[in-house]
Amino acid sequence: MKVMTMAEMAMNGETPEVLFWVGCAGSFDQRAQKITKAFASILDKVGFSYAILGKEEACTGDPARRAGNEFLFQMMAYQNIQVLNGYGIKKIVTTCPHCFNTLKNEYPELGGNYEVIHHTTLLQQLIDEGRIKLKEGGSFKGKKISFHDSCYLGRANNIYEAPRKVLEALDAELVEMKRCRSKGLCCGAGGAQMFKEDEPGDKRINIERTDEALATGAGFIAAACPFCNTMMTDGVKNREKEQEVEVLDIAEMVAQSMI
Repeated sequence: MKVMTMAEMAMNGETPEVLFWVGCAGSFDQRAQKITKAFASILDKVGFSYAILGKEEACTGDPARRAGNEFLFQMMAYQNIQVLNGYGIKKIVTTCPHCFNTLKNEYPELGGNYEVIHHTTLLQQLIDEGRIKLKEGGSFKGKKISFHDSCYLGRANNIYEAPRKVLEALDAELVEMKRCRSKGLCCGAGGAQMFKEDEPGDKRINIERTDEALATGAGFIAAACPFCNTMMTDGVKNREKEQEVEVLDIAEMVAQSMI
């Protein structure tokens, strides 16, 4: 795929509509790279002008701050803000709720003020505007899908409707888990837990959450966060259900269903 970087665009004297913040998971994790590609292919298809920072993008610092290393967080944040402000970035889209929350809510106090949107919100806008055209009777028509609310998308930023509206546009049957929306249960990876060993307990959180998803009888678990995707996939594997249940990001579902 040929994706323009901000540096290349600046050289041509162009400015993109939006900067696509790929994030660490989307850049380095093999599973999350598929989400990045799916989202980029959607933007390409609808002719949406975007660019990435490429090698100039560093981690937002979310895991460092959650793990209690405030000094490291601020160092990383200042470095990113310098790069973003240097390019005069106004609008950012990201596929990761952790990056989304940090850029939107925590960068302003350090001098980074941007309009930050999550990819589910942008996908919903593009569907509403008729720019994303979906196949009649696509791959998910009539299929049961359960959506897992990411903590940083739902409770932290109150985004519940956009991902659900996108799933409804796929003609799928949305089946909610017992704990959903503002009562949704964390997948177990937030707060830098993704990068450390479990603390002693009776049951892993991701298994608890996966059991709730499996109880709905859905054939697909939709996620909108690379961390949640990993945790739910591990849960499905643990329950040996990978033949019956697939964990997909909303962007992958849309990419599969587009004309």
